[in-house]
Amino acid sequence: MKNQMIKSLTFQDGNAEKAMNFYVELFKNSKIINIKRWEKELPDVGGKIMQAIFDLDGNIFMCSDSPAIHDWNFTPAVSIYIECENEEEIQRLNSKLSENGKVMMSIDFDYGFSQKFGFIQDQFGVCWQLNLN
Repeated sequence: MKNQMIKSLTFQDGNAEKAMNFYVELFKNSKIINIKRWEKELPDVGGKIMQAIFDLDGNIFMCSDSPAIHDWNFTPAVSIYIECENEEEIQRLNSKLSENGKVMMSIDFDYGFSQKFGFIQDQFGVCWQLNLN
């Protein structure tokens, strides 16, 4: 993994493991590589993820549960962009990622720059752009 750009997701609500498991199930050829946990005795984060590394179809991600609550969180200004292979894939990802999330740009609208495009903030606050050319 040396010299590779790794996407890092910091969760302030204790949902790092739930989000990671959701993403690993959602994307083909995905797996959890390593998990380090906070010591069980620590208040608020005990047993939660200190740092986990996972692979989503060849893309390495890292996530953690932050013991401190920060003034920042996920923002739509930074998103994960997915080039979908076909109609079935964009429909499946759109459906799963939008469950309990927020659709910011619907795949049912023709934006004029691709065959299909969607922008979603998932249930964990992470933003995704789905594109089908």
